[in-house]
Amino acid sequence: MNANHHTAQARIDWISSGATAGHNEDHVAVFEARGLTDLVVLDGATSVAERNYLDDGGDVAWFVHRFTAALEPAVRDGLDQHAAVHRAIGTVHADFVARAGGAAIPVHAWPIAALTWIRATSDGMLHLYCLGDCITLMRLPDGGVADLDPYTNPQEAVLQAEIARLRAAGIDDPAVRHARLLPMLRARREYQNSCANPAILCLRPDGAFAARRRVLPMPAGATLLGMTDGYYRLVDPYRLHTPASLLELCMEQGVEAGLRALRSHEEEMKAVMAVKRADDASAVLWRPA
Repeated sequence: MNANHHTAQARIDWISSGATAGHNEDHVAVFEARGLTDLVVLDGATSVAERNYLDDGGDVAWFVHRFTAALEPAVRDGLDQHAAVHRAIGTVHADFVARAGGAAIPVHAWPIAALTWIRATSDGMLHLYCLGDCITLMRLPDGGVADLDPYTNPQEAVLQAEIARLRAAGIDDPAVRHARLLPMLRARREYQNSCANPAILCLRPDGAFAARRRVLPMPAGATLLGMTDGYYRLVDPYRLHTPASLLELCMEQGVEAGLRALRSHEEEMKAVMAVKRADDASAVLWRPA
């Protein structure tokens, strides 16, 4: 299993696993300082470029790791979430330009990522800062489960409709389907990298990020589970778990148990309605002390 896994006093449990060995475009970072707990979940969007331009290990993987490395000092300096994200992405963009060395990198090759940043403060409040389609669930003391950031990616329906059209036309070879989809995927990536007030983490935002922000109390005895959509496949579309049963599994057996179930199911599947059969998967479980 290609994964990074960490447990600290059974309070914070996280895992990040690539769909293929040696390559992972997800990332989870945890910062604890000054009475704050910061849980950062990143889901890098699969590259639609013909090659890597920045890093032999993958431009998207470089992007998500470089972002969290730049975010940590901004957090340490006491910036709020919005200011910290913008300062961090400014640092990453400067590094991007330096690495490019004057070479022209097509805009569709610029890496992007979904970001969910959960900040827990000492007064029992949660501050969510969300770009893209990561998922945050909270298990309440009475056993109920709340989705703290309900969001539907509008592009996913467009993509699945186009895949269905290609399959209906008898194009069953995944490589051929991907080649047919590539112009649409690249046009979408160019838009995400150049639109005003982007709703995704990108290298050079045109204006402020249009993050979904929310502040709410975390009841005593509650538990949080933040994850990428690859990990959430256990619920949708695979239906192996409900949100409640997934949280229960992670609380009782750890987030690695969910990952094992996910990878086992993906091995057994013969075909799925997606551009890729498996996805990078990451999750972080947090129980306040």
